Amino acid sequence: MKSNVTMRDIADKLGVSSVTVSKALNDKDGVSEELKEKIKQLAEEMGYRYNAAAKSMREGFSYNIGVIIPERFTGESQSFYLKMYQYITRVLETYGYYGILHILDNEDEEHVNLPRIYYEKRVDGLIILGQTSKGYIEKIQQVEMPKLFLDFYDEHADVDSVITDNFYGAYEMTNYLIRNGHKDIAYVGNLYSTSSIQDRFLGYYKSLLEHRMILRDELVLNDRDERGKYIDIELPDKLPTAFVCNCDQVAHNLINKLKKLGYAVPNDVSVVGFDNDIYATITEPQLTTVEVDIEEMANTAVKFIIEKIKNKNKSYGRVLVKGRIIIRDSVRKI
Repeated sequence: MKSNVTMRDIADKLGVSSVTVSKALNDKDGVSEELKEKIKQLAEEMGYRYNAAAKSMREGFSYNIGVIIPERFTGESQSFYLKMYQYITRVLETYGYYGILHILDNEDEEHVNLPRIYYEKRVDGLIILGQTSKGYIEKIQQVEMPKLFLDFYDEHADVDSVITDNFYGAYEMTNYLIRNGHKDIAYVGNLYSTSSIQDRFLGYYKSLLEHRMILRDELVLNDRDERGKYIDIELPDKLPTAFVCNCDQVAHNLINKLKKLGYAVPNDVSVVGFDNDIYATITEPQLTTVEVDIEEMANTAVKFIIEKIKNKNKSYGRVLVKGRIIIRDSVRKI
C-alpha cells in the first residue's frame, strides 16, 4: 500500500477532480451524499490520512471535542459513562474529529473550574457527560463555544441535551411488573440527585396512578448521598413484592443485600434495573432492565455538536432516545 496517498490519487481512481475529493473528505457542500460516501470509503481503503495539524492551522479549528465526565461517574465500579465515551470517540472519528476526555474531579467541580483544554483553546466544543452541580452547569452555560449535555438536562440552562427516554422506560417497566401481578412496588433512587433519577421516578409514579395504586412514602428508598456516593439502602419493615431501581448497579447492590438477609430473588421479591450495563448480566439472577441505546445517543450527540460548530446558531433543545425492556430472570409472576 502506498504510504503517502494524496487526494489526487483518490481523484484519479474515481475519475473526479481533487476539489471534489477535498469537499467530500471535509463534508462540504457541492458533492452528493452517495459520492461523498464512495470517496471516504476509497480513502480509507487506500490508507489516506488527513494532515490534521495543517488542516487545523488552515481552517482555525482544533478538530477536537472535549468530553467532560464528573469523577464520581468513573470509579472502578462505573462502566456506563466510559462505555458511552468510547462510542463518542468512534463516531467523532468518522467526522475527522478526536475526543479529549477530561475527568472533572470533585474539587474542580466544587470550585467551578473549567478544564485547561477549554482555556488553551484545544477543543472546538464540549460534551458534558453525566450530571454536574448547579454551579458548574451555570458556568458551562457561560462558555462561548458549542456545548451539549449528554444523559442529563437542566430546565434552567439553555443548553441542548440528548437523553434516554427515562420517563417512558420506567413507566413501561412498572407496567410490566403490574402485569405480572405486583401491587406493592418500591422505587429506589435519590430523587434529588440527577434529572435521570427524577424522570425514572415520575415514569414509575405515572404507572401507579394509571392503575389506581397509592404512592407510599416508605416505598421510595434512597440509594446515594448528595455527592452521588452509594449508601446502604434502608428497607421498609414490610417488604414490597418488587423494586424498581434507577440503575442496574443499584439493583445489583440491592439484590446482594436481600440475599444477605435471606431473601431469594425472584422467588421472594422481584428486582428490576435500568441501563442494561455490565451489572445486568453479572448479577445473579440476571436483571430484567431497560436497555439504553448508547450507540444512538452517541451518534445523535456527535451529530449535534458538529452541526453546532458549523453553525453557531443551531439549536436542538432536549432530544429523547428511546430504550427497550430486556426481560431476564429477576421478576416472578404472582
